[in-house]
Amino acid sequence: MTSLRLTSLGAALALTALTGAGAAHAAAPAAVPAAVPATVPGSDPVSAASSESADVPDFSDGYGLSLVREETQVHSPTDFTLTVTTPQLSGKHRIRILLPAAYDTDSGRRWPVTYFLHGGGGNVNDVAAAPALHSDSMITVVPDGGMKGWYADWLMQTTAEGKANWETFHLTQVVPFIDANLRTRADRAHRAVVGLSMGGYGSLHYAQARPDLFGHVAALSGGIDFGMWEVRGAVLATELNLAGAWCAASSSSGSGSGDCAGHGPYVDSDAIFGSPYPFFDADRVWKAVDPAAPVNLAKLSATGITLYTGNNDLIDVHTATASHTVKARLDQLGIPSRLVDYGNGASLAPTCNGGHNYGCWAPAFADYVPRLEAAFAAAG
Repeated sequence: MTSLRLTSLGAALALTALTGAGAAHAAAPAAVPAAVPATVPGSDPVSAASSESADVPDFSDGYGLSLVREETQVHSPTDFTLTVTTPQLSGKHRIRILLPAAYDTDSGRRWPVTYFLHGGGGNVNDVAAAPALHSDSMITVVPDGGMKGWYADWLMQTTAEGKANWETFHLTQVVPFIDANLRTRADRAHRAVVGLSMGGYGSLHYAQARPDLFGHVAALSGGIDFGMWEVRGAVLATELNLAGAWCAASSSSGSGSGDCAGHGPYVDSDAIFGSPYPFFDADRVWKAVDPAAPVNLAKLSATGITLYTGNNDLIDVHTATASHTVKARLDQLGIPSRLVDYGNGASLAPTCNGGHNYGCWAPAFADYVPRLEAAFAAAG
């Protein structure tokens, strides 16, 4: 039987369909504007030995997570990063946590929680490029999502990435671990999941997979329609590590020229979701987890939904198509949602060029977070 796996050439063609030729993409306005620092604030923390004097909360192991205490990074008393290990993932992984300023002094108060899912090629420190997410009205948790984890339990567990059960890690380990160790409001009305780019897919998928956990979801420039070959091509390109320009745009530390760490080692093109080809139901996993599928969108009937996208570069022109498709299908289902298509960025902020970068995502979060805070407050 002929293999349905994608060859390197085929993946390159798929990526070209998504982003255009590499040189053209590097010249497109997808770079992070100068207003967004190339070095993420807070990425050079004090040593773990200083953590006691910083008076951050004490955490206990649990839910399959084991703390690597000597690798705790303290940026400030309300901004710190834990390192954990888990049988669900190979290696060590970080969880960055941002607390409200009054968390320590208002000891009788419990707080809503927002989970921020970073983009492909990014990491937990990307949250520093979106300062609105460090709110005095909520806790923000930023779990490692892998350079190309795609917020999924991979079909292949023996690739160069090793064990890769990202969805299980986040939903059945990180969420209860946070609720057990911090003073949270542990109900869906006071819990949100938000993400951008690869994390935009993750946020919408997680809200659909676990509507009991998340009452609010936001996807920014998300790959949220697996019915689009351009979006499938982006996933395949990260598997084969062909998407350097995408990486630079999706990470707050990228220069926009393709000069970034990429997406880690090459893995099989079927590693995450299986074959992408729509023959003999070979792409059944892609269809099952497609955030734009009406059967999945119907699971959001009681969820606050917000979508943001530009349409002014070779990536966001496709995320705009995906976002409008999702919005139209939600309208058909009678499910309220909010879509902000800021086009070339002029209506959003001076830093935004309508492209796939933090110059647009930071002001989008600045628009979204006060609305989310109001929704948390209205929930009581």
